[in-house]
Amino acid sequence: MSGCACRDRTRRCPSDLTDEHSQVLEPQARAVMAELRKSPAGAPMKHDLRAMVDAIGYLTRYGIERRALPVDFPLWEAVYAFFERWSERGLPQRLADRLRGRIRIACGRAELPTAAVINAQTARGADTVAADGAGYDAGKKTKGRKRNIATDCLGLLLMVTVTSGGVQDRDSAHRLPALLREHFSTITLVWADGGYAGRLVTWAKAVLCLTLTVVKRTDDIKGFVVPPRRWVVERTFGRLTRRPTRELSGDPPPARWGQPGQPSSTTA
Repeated sequence: MSGCACRDRTRRCPSDLTDEHSQVLEPQARAVMAELRKSPAGAPMKHDLRAMVDAIGYLTRYGIERRALPVDFPLWEAVYAFFERWSERGLPQRLADRLRGRIRIACGRAELPTAAVINAQTARGADTVAADGAGYDAGKKTKGRKRNIATDCLGLLLMVTVTSGGVQDRDSAHRLPALLREHFSTITLVWADGGYAGRLVTWAKAVLCLTLTVVKRTDDIKGFVVPPRRWVVERTFGRLTRRPTRELSGDPPPARWGQPGQPSSTTA
């Protein structure tokens, strides 16, 4: 849409990309956009790419209806169509994979992981969660949903599945190693806690050719002890549950609603 107002949008929302984040994300986003344009359904993008990504971030963070998207973002129909085309082709996952690969290489690792760490965490469910999607986790004494995650040795997310909180770890975890084997053929070793012991270890070895190593706590040690390998995934859970703030990374706090900000100059 020629002359779309999103090209002159002022960044003011806490969910907006910072300039530093945009510099890292934009080349990767443009690469997957080039893949999209090669398909018969692909068409040149008419909106500002950074504003479009900010719009998706706004919807994801605040969970609003698409029709309630603020007017300084691209039209909600365009945002929905943009994300739908990406999702149908698996481009968001490929974008995440490319960024993860860049981080691993910068840390002196191979681009693709050869080992993973898995764990589960039960999150308290809201009243709006359907009864068949929530359950009671007796171990954590929490009713809600259980998120099972797999990370690499740096704590970077590889895979996420969500189940009812009432499903035991060893029962809900079968799908997670299967997805790891499907998407990461290079992974041969997986670390987990005692909740995954038992038939899952044998099944992973026989069916998936994965060595599942259970890292148990030492009962005769008192106080806080960092468990080998498992601390990586625990740290990732901590980062997922805390409220991220730009002050933690030294960035200035975002402008309050209605205050002037830096105009976006990235166009597509």
